[in-house]
Amino acid sequence: MTDVQLQVRGLSKSYGTITALEGLDLDIRRGEVIGLIGDNGAGKSTFIKILSGVHRPTSGTIHLEGRPATIRTPRDAMLLGIETIYQYTAMIPEMSIMRNVFIGRELLRWGRRGFGILDRKAMHAQSMAAIADLGLHIRDPEAKVKELSGGQQQGVAIARAIHFKSKIMIFDEPTNHLSVKETNKVLDYVKQLRDQGKTCIFISHNLYHVHEVSDRVVAMARGRKVADVPRSEVDVIEMTRMIT
Repeated sequence: MTDVQLQVRGLSKSYGTITALEGLDLDIRRGEVIGLIGDNGAGKSTFIKILSGVHRPTSGTIHLEGRPATIRTPRDAMLLGIETIYQYTAMIPEMSIMRNVFIGRELLRWGRRGFGILDRKAMHAQSMAAIADLGLHIRDPEAKVKELSGGQQQGVAIARAIHFKSKIMIFDEPTNHLSVKETNKVLDYVKQLRDQGKTCIFISHNLYHVHEVSDRVVAMARGRKVADVPRSEVDVIEMTRMIT
């Protein structure tokens, strides 16, 4: 299937005698938004942590764009183009927006990664362009992240992923603790990414949010995939039945 961007086969993860993920098979097509649902302990977080390099699988394979993908660390995931946007954005509040956009990928006037002189002029210009491309209205990238609203912080995290040409964007409970207005903005961002042909995995306990933005719904329970259906074929009531 030439349009399959991410393929996992037999993906499993055990912690001693506890099996958190068991034999997951999943194909995700390019430009598709997958709604990943399940109750606590369903296995969805374990799956995402494997894709993002936080955990290593016990068994199984991952292929990205038809090639085997080895993901041992979060940096491996980042280099493969897999970016995770967490509910708390994984940003450093006391650092500037610009520094958060480039964290771990700073531009240097000279030196090497981890040591050198920052090219602040280039970072300033590129961070402003990335934020503007997403439709965010932030005047000063030197402002600290803690000065932004929750929705704005999520927007900066998304802009960062787009700027570095992430191939797959994982949204882990991105609307938790946001106001109604900010929640709608984040959902609009996901729709915008889909329109741009970006591949997304959207995880949320709010099934109405999942139903609104997803092309396909994948339900998990007790570490296994229990359903995989087009969004058009299910409603929120049926999605609730899937995971309970």
